[in-house]
Amino acid sequence: MAKITFKGNTIHTNGILPSVGETAKDFELVATDLSTKSLKDFNGRLVLNIFPSLDTGVCATSVRRFNQLAANVDNTTVLCISRDLPFAHSRFCTSEGIDKVVNLSDFKDGKFGMDYGLRMIDGPLAGLNSRVVIVLDENKKVIYTEQVPEIVQEPDYDAALAVLK
Repeated sequence: MAKITFKGNTIHTNGILPSVGETAKDFELVATDLSTKSLKDFNGRLVLNIFPSLDTGVCATSVRRFNQLAANVDNTTVLCISRDLPFAHSRFCTSEGIDKVVNLSDFKDGKFGMDYGLRMIDGPLAGLNSRVVIVLDENKKVIYTEQVPEIVQEPDYDAALAVLK
């Protein structure tokens, strides 16, 4: 279990993130077209941008920033993952002109957040996924993780993308 904070107050996640070198666990998440996507549906390197909800400023900023940065990284797909409904992902991307990332929802059963050890289990956002970045290589091995220590803080975009150079 990881300890993080939300506006300075300690909260916990249900586990710990996968370790660097570990093979990523498969998942089933819902795309904006309501299709089911799994890890094997994506080729190349992956950046998993995981966050509590698009309806918060920092989460929305992370999607905008990764959308902007993803255009410059070869052989890499950014997956933006939250427990928001697929409709919210679609609405946000349409209104913001987001077109270089893939938005996925963990709304059905939250299994992704539980399997990856990043579900918040207490505090006002209990049940949502914490802010995390996980980078996978072409073989789906973890090459970078960041559990953002304070929920209202942005992830370290530069560090996440540096492992892809």
